[in-house]
Amino acid sequence: MNLKTTISIMFAGLLGAGFAQAGVGVTADLGTTGVGAHLSVPLQANLNVRVGINYLNYSYNSSTSDVEYDFKLKLRTFDALLDYYPMDSSFRVSAGLVYNGNKIDAHGKPSGTGTYTLNGHTYLASSAGTVDGAIDFRKTAPYLGIGWGNAAKDSGWGFSSDIGVLLQGAPDSSLTNNGCTAPAPVCAQLATDVAAENVKLSDKVHSFKAYPVIRIGANYRF
Repeated sequence: MNLKTTISIMFAGLLGAGFAQAGVGVTADLGTTGVGAHLSVPLQANLNVRVGINYLNYSYNSSTSDVEYDFKLKLRTFDALLDYYPMDSSFRVSAGLVYNGNKIDAHGKPSGTGTYTLNGHTYLASSAGTVDGAIDFRKTAPYLGIGWGNAAKDSGWGFSSDIGVLLQGAPDSSLTNNGCTAPAPVCAQLATDVAAENVKLSDKVHSFKAYPVIRIGANYRF
């Protein structure tokens, strides 16, 4: 059973328990992990378990030294966290594991003259085809952070926040060319140059290995 399935089962079970016992809270939040919903259940007086889901699609433009890209960031995470409250307040220290379904789709854009320049070589986009790729991350990622709010203790409505980091590791990039109709030697050189461009793309996204998590939200205790 993978982590995603385990967290989904935990979430469903805790959600059912949430309506059957007091001291269980739900949180709706928004932040760098997207739009999210979390369920908090007390384990001890100063310790909660928190599970949740986060989702968002976001498109943006960026470039390497050679190619401009349309990027589509797809945020898909499932959290399984422990919240520890070291003081008699709503301040918490959080740690846990996250199923990390985050990925980035990349679509290379031809220049204004209808060409690609890859590894010092210029190709007509009309015969070179498309340059597309994907950037994937480690599926199981640890999370460490601090925050404010105790959805399982605060009476009625309350405020929640998280500041932390998702340690998702160095991403893997894969860039491919499809639909090349140029002569075979040109297509072969293009494949070599696309592989060289993939190295540049990998360097471009290398900093994403530690993903910042900032969330704010509202919680309600049942």
